[in-house]
Amino acid sequence: MFRSLCLLCLLWLRAVPALAADSPDAADLATMSARFAPVDINVDLSPLPANERAALADMVRAARLIDAVFLRQVSADNASLLLELSLDSTGLGRARLDYFVLNKGPWSGLDHDQAFLPGVGAKPDAANFYPADASKVQLQSWFDALPAAQREAATGFFTTIRRDAAGQFVAVPYSLEYQGELQRAAHWLREAAAKTAQPRLKDFLLKRADAFASNDYYSSDMAWMDLDASIEPTIGPYEVYEDGWFNYKAAFEAFIAVNDAQESEKLARFGSKLQSLQDRLPIDAKYRSKLGGASPIRVVNVVYTAGDGNHGVQTAAFNLPNDERVVAAKGSKRVMLKNFQHAKFDYVLLPASKLTLAPGDQPLVSFEPFFTHILMHELMHGLGPQTISVQGRQSTVRQELKELNAPLEEAKADISGLWALQQLMNDGVLPKNEERATYVTFLASAFRTLRFGLAEAHAKGMALQLNYLLDAGAVRAEKDGTFAVNFSKIKAAVAGLTREIMSIQAAGDYARAKALSEKMMVIRPQVAAALDRLKGLPVDIRPRFVTAEALLAQ
Repeated sequence: MFRSLCLLCLLWLRAVPALAADSPDAADLATMSARFAPVDINVDLSPLPANERAALADMVRAARLIDAVFLRQVSADNASLLLELSLDSTGLGRARLDYFVLNKGPWSGLDHDQAFLPGVGAKPDAANFYPADASKVQLQSWFDALPAAQREAATGFFTTIRRDAAGQFVAVPYSLEYQGELQRAAHWLREAAAKTAQPRLKDFLLKRADAFASNDYYSSDMAWMDLDASIEPTIGPYEVYEDGWFNYKAAFEAFIAVNDAQESEKLARFGSKLQSLQDRLPIDAKYRSKLGGASPIRVVNVVYTAGDGNHGVQTAAFNLPNDERVVAAKGSKRVMLKNFQHAKFDYVLLPASKLTLAPGDQPLVSFEPFFTHILMHELMHGLGPQTISVQGRQSTVRQELKELNAPLEEAKADISGLWALQQLMNDGVLPKNEERATYVTFLASAFRTLRFGLAEAHAKGMALQLNYLLDAGAVRAEKDGTFAVNFSKIKAAVAGLTREIMSIQAAGDYARAKALSEKMMVIRPQVAAALDRLKGLPVDIRPRFVTAEALLAQ
């Protein structure tokens, strides 16, 4: 993979500062890298016929091209930095290259995005979606002055903002900005479509290949929502976390996986309960809407990931697409990466729980509540306020809350997911005797998430939640430095925070979101002390795609 990326880098070689010695040395980088436990990702492909395995291999080939696109989206200098590092055969050079590839750039996500290469400067909040010489204020003024149709394109998911020959801002479609890589990826998707015998899979692959050229992802997103096949490919521009200015621009990612039909069927019953949960949300009834679709749930085992789907902390599940039009028409699909979740639980969460939870709570930590809460987290992304009215105009939560949207949305999905699990236990959908394990496992997972660092949206959201629960007395800090759930207060506190976040979202209240974020998205001393005890443990996993490599070698 490194070789193919470096060859792509030649296309964009540009001058970058010379590397110096005032940065982490090889031993430091090895220690930093060791925070990610290497895990071999093996997937049983024997149930797939030969033609489907061949199609799967072509999907992996398409996904491998996504890394090059994502590198460019993160920083204009990434490609040339990667080339320079690949030519350095010293021990330090190899260590730098390894950690660069892990982070998809020269900034360490677990260390508040601190640069680990000299001379690169701070990670740009705007990533590489906007002109380097533009300010956030200038762009906001330009957006506000555009006619409605042009503003929709300029603030949409699938354009970058550049300057034209006259120096004026202009929206450039992704299909043009990343034309070379997307054309090659489209080729492999069409090759896969020609080999598969599954009609819905073929339909999605062809429509997504067309979208890479047309820049219109609506039809292929709708086809992806209808996809029900043995192979579950997710490839394209989706999440907006890299756009730290506005949360407007989608980063490219890929998840190539095979469906676990038995587990998917087991969890499908949750989808039928979503409207009932929506109708009971602890917010003003006027903010509870009818859901747009069936919201399918897929449990999969990952074969390969790339781009925004494979850097730093690994995704355990996702809820897509983010296009509000698709969500209104069909809901959204929740995809659970079960083999990744098992690895995270075994290598990270369980060992961490032994050092952060009170002894009486530790035996309650188990995989099933961990797995089920991640599912509910993804389901709850599709519930609550989405399209909203602000001062008489139609808008979305994402557009109103801007850079605060991502961490607040992650906090919402977490805490309302916990609230929803309690409702399902009350309804008899889940066993009532899992209550204590659910809350304790969530608390253990809170410390796992906080270790991602407050440069990361999920960790910011978790800091908000843990501080709120501590202030409410729903979580206790014990004298020995461990933490315990207060079962007499936890349910009310969970409902209260769900109400607070969703009310802010429903109003599109940026000022209130800002005040809450500044107060609560911090690591307090007693929590920092607990996190310090975890320094010798892995923070997350680093997948080694053994099955994918074997598949491509055939």
